[in-house]
Amino acid sequence: MRYTSTLLILISFLPACANQQVSYKRDITPILDKRCNGCHIAPQGYGYLVTGLEMDSYDSLMQGTIYGPVILAGDSRRSIFNKLTEGRAGKMQQKLHGEEAISNEEIEALKIWVDQGALNN
Repeated sequence: MRYTSTLLILISFLPACANQQVSYKRDITPILDKRCNGCHIAPQGYGYLVTGLEMDSYDSLMQGTIYGPVILAGDSRRSIFNKLTEGRAGKMQQKLHGEEAISNEEIEALKIWVDQGALNN
């Protein structure tokens, strides 16, 4: 009986967690700082030189690459940004340029943020 009560309490919190607003400043910036900004920073970062993608600010991230936008606000399935980080367009998910693999939690935060409209919040 005690386990049933605990399970019901946990289940009642799931919708609240799923609907929690992901914040660019609080949740996304630390991921980008840890995983992306070492290479995607102007003027000499390798990722910036190759793609033109600068990721050290919201505006530069949303501007995208020399090839176009990488984020389609509201649509993580079609966003290049999410395809790359999730490993749907190569092996970046497994290892980011020889570094520690991006975590499932980080991938999920990026996905939810984009799906929630990629807001500058």
